[in-house]
Amino acid sequence: MIDDLLLRGVVTALFVATAVMFAIASWVHRRTAGYVVSGALHIVMAVAMIAMSWPQSAALPTTGPMVFFLLATVYFVIVVFAQAGHRMANAYHAAMMLAMAWMYAVMSGDLAPAPAEGSVPAGGHGGHHHGGHAMADVDMASPSAATPPFVTGLNWVFTVGFAIAAVVWLYVYFASRRGEPARPTTRFFGIAGQVTMAAGMAIMFAVMR
Repeated sequence: MIDDLLLRGVVTALFVATAVMFAIASWVHRRTAGYVVSGALHIVMAVAMIAMSWPQSAALPTTGPMVFFLLATVYFVIVVFAQAGHRMANAYHAAMMLAMAWMYAVMSGDLAPAPAEGSVPAGGHGGHHHGGHAMADVDMASPSAATPPFVTGLNWVFTVGFAIAAVVWLYVYFASRRGEPARPTTRFFGIAGQVTMAAGMAIMFAVMR
């Protein structure tokens, strides 16, 4: 999904750092089942984003991951109403998992309008026959050319939203460190992971615009 090799490397580094920090945070808070489940979902999400940032991801299935992250969204929505504490954070986690499901839906290509029957694909070539079966030439037009406005608009919303979230989580991180300076650094890895996750998501959605 990312053509620029340097930007791809930056995004990969952000999500690798995210996965590592959530793994450490989950170990530190392992006595809390909800935190471990949340950490595991964030790790899976980080790994999925690493794969998604490389061209080889175009050959990977999208339906299974999309359903998985929709279920993860439902999980965090349930947590929002089932637990009194951290409701805003859990609502954000639900939105983030929904954003992942949306990203896979966009990758699937099902949101783009289908070409009219009998129309000539972009590039000026019609279908040709091979071995008795009709085969359409590959459409080499830019994917953004056929992107519906609502898809572009929602990608913009996620871009701006995650950029703001990265700044907010960064503030929360430093505020937490100032408030509890005696606590080990590893106790704040979960918050730091939210910073890198949000920053990486903002970049990915910016690329998708």
